[in-house]
Amino acid sequence: MAYPRVSTFKTATQFRNRLAELGVDLPCDDAILTAPESPLSRPARHGERTIENRWAIQPMEGWDGTSEGLPSDYTLRRWRRFGESGAKLIWGGEAVAVRHDGRANPNQLLINEENLPGFERLLGELKAAHREKTGSCNGLYIGLQLTHSGRYCRPNRKVLPEPRILYRHPILDRRVGIEDDSTLLTDDDIDRLIEDFIQAAKKVAKVGFDFVDLKHCHGYLGHEFLSAHTRPGRYGGSLENRTRFLRNLVAGIRSEVPGLEIGVRVSLFDFVPFRPDPSTTTASQMGEGIPEPSEGPYRFGFGVRADNPTHPDFTESLEFLAVLRELGIRLVNVTCGSPYYNPHIQRPALFPPSDGYQPPEDPLVGVGRLLDAARRAKQAFPEALVVGTGFTYLQEFLPLVGQAVVREGWMDFVGIGRMALVYPDIAYDSLVKGELDRKRLCRTFSDCTTAPRKGLISGCFPLDPFYKNSEVGAQLRELKGEN
Repeated sequence: MAYPRVSTFKTATQFRNRLAELGVDLPCDDAILTAPESPLSRPARHGERTIENRWAIQPMEGWDGTSEGLPSDYTLRRWRRFGESGAKLIWGGEAVAVRHDGRANPNQLLINEENLPGFERLLGELKAAHREKTGSCNGLYIGLQLTHSGRYCRPNRKVLPEPRILYRHPILDRRVGIEDDSTLLTDDDIDRLIEDFIQAAKKVAKVGFDFVDLKHCHGYLGHEFLSAHTRPGRYGGSLENRTRFLRNLVAGIRSEVPGLEIGVRVSLFDFVPFRPDPSTTTASQMGEGIPEPSEGPYRFGFGVRADNPTHPDFTESLEFLAVLRELGIRLVNVTCGSPYYNPHIQRPALFPPSDGYQPPEDPLVGVGRLLDAARRAKQAFPEALVVGTGFTYLQEFLPLVGQAVVREGWMDFVGIGRMALVYPDIAYDSLVKGELDRKRLCRTFSDCTTAPRKGLISGCFPLDPFYKNSEVGAQLRELKGEN
């Protein structure tokens, strides 16, 4: 089904009419407000620190580090642009593996003692670019996201899955070639992994980052703990057991690095995996996404209805937020699902990546669902600083919706991911100029995902001349059959 492109709506009224037609409850202002009138220019207090505005850069993988896990020139360029964005909250910047076998690809950044100079340079470049663009680094708050990729580990070859899992999944096991229990992590394995995370967090603090994000999203290992209903032992079954990894990890970090702040990016809800509908798939185009069939109650997700796994269930999600409150964690970044098995809810887009499917709904519905999840988190945990996800697909209307949801208390920060690859300074332009460069707006062509799926680095190949005119850009066009 064809859905109208966001760019076809010429006024905020037309856009609001489309939202109403879809039944999406989302506020949208009529004009971009500059500082100091904009709600996005208001500072946010976090303990003794002040974060000077309400724009956040989300963590992303560039697939462009060295084989040793060091940042490359591509990585440094991306981080400099994050600094130039004007955003005062840099949430993770990058997904960084805590050990080699947990890398999602052979070029993912890896934090260890030998690589610390590379991370110091990343942080220094970001700060220098921010200071040059905005005049100072006052109110800038920077974290680093730590991860183990679990089911999606490919540490040695991009084409060779080497998964480590917490439980057998009847659908996802087939997708990554799991046929027996040999890839299951034992409780003792998990105990050792917790120590690896703690040692990595010590290095994060040593480099000078303000906080560490303990990643619990997008199908990676931290997220898989939350859905380990069928796992026996200390780390599965009850929610208490399924959050034991996080609780032990936080206790260890607080003991070893008491001054390091902790945040959590969490997939607050999930859906069953989707696949292209074979009846609508053609030689040139994947079919519309449909849910994979599942027998009986679906017991392999978190924040999803067991009896109808294409609908969220926030019961345990809100209980998880209560765990964060008990742990004294106030930095909460709300996302959902996984780019590997249901990208249309996690990353609403009109054009799917090469391994995806055509959107089964207007992507604006997915945006509304994501932002509503952040609203629920803020309502349940009002003292938290909540970052919302899903803004990129709003395009021209991103700052209009962003300033409205922050004003109305849905969330504290507008988080941008894909948009930051091509147009990171959308934050600066909104707050200082009150207007956008429409030619640089991400139109969700999904090449930033398609390229890594084809073994290349990530970047905005359609709109950023740096990538578009590069040798890698030519390779991607050839692989897509566009040359």
